[in-house]
Amino acid sequence: MKTIGLLGGMSWESTVSYYRALNEGVKAALGGFHSAKLCLYSVDFAEIERLQHAGDWDATAEILCQAARRVEAGGADFLLIGTNTMHKVAPQVAEAVSIPLLHIADATAQRLADDGIRRVGLLGTRFTMEQDFYKGRIAEGFGIEVLVPDEAQRDLVHEVIYTELCLGQVKEASRQRYLEIIESLRESGAEAVILGCTEIALLVQQGHTEVPLYDTTAIHAEEAVKWALEDQA
Repeated sequence: MKTIGLLGGMSWESTVSYYRALNEGVKAALGGFHSAKLCLYSVDFAEIERLQHAGDWDATAEILCQAARRVEAGGADFLLIGTNTMHKVAPQVAEAVSIPLLHIADATAQRLADDGIRRVGLLGTRFTMEQDFYKGRIAEGFGIEVLVPDEAQRDLVHEVIYTELCLGQVKEASRQRYLEIIESLRESGAEAVILGCTEIALLVQQGHTEVPLYDTTAIHAEEAVKWALEDQA
């Protein structure tokens, strides 16, 4: 079994979901007392969040590059960045190490393509919804059209992520607002919706809506388990 390297803490609330999903995935595949071999580096999200909103992405890249080097030195065979937004600096992180990087957008887009989805809605931080590093990768790499909510809806989605979900707060009123936005994306032609922030699945699950949801945390973890076990007898 390969050792999975995970950059976490962005936020630690969703890193818990990663840790659980990776271990449950290995146990489901191998049974018994098996669990994932993991090397986890968890950053201080307060520092990352401040730099994100200041637009200092070079500084965030340096933090994650240093963390990635430490994970590689710890014995990881490949690397996950346990957040959608920080894949903005994925190219810099990938260059900082010699081990492969499993990109969350690639894993998600491949699942969409396999399911025949050609037009998808995207929820995430304002950075993920508005900038091209994520939706552009899906559109250009997989030929899938990506729809995002309108400006007021994007503001609401972003605010809930940073003022509630990253702080471990799950509010029913926010869930209902998210479900309304998901429905509006469906009405705009989305065949499914990407939960493109690793915290969103703490708030909205498939049982809350008939619109197909693609939980990036779960998909990323499932693909990582495949990578970890690909040479397993």
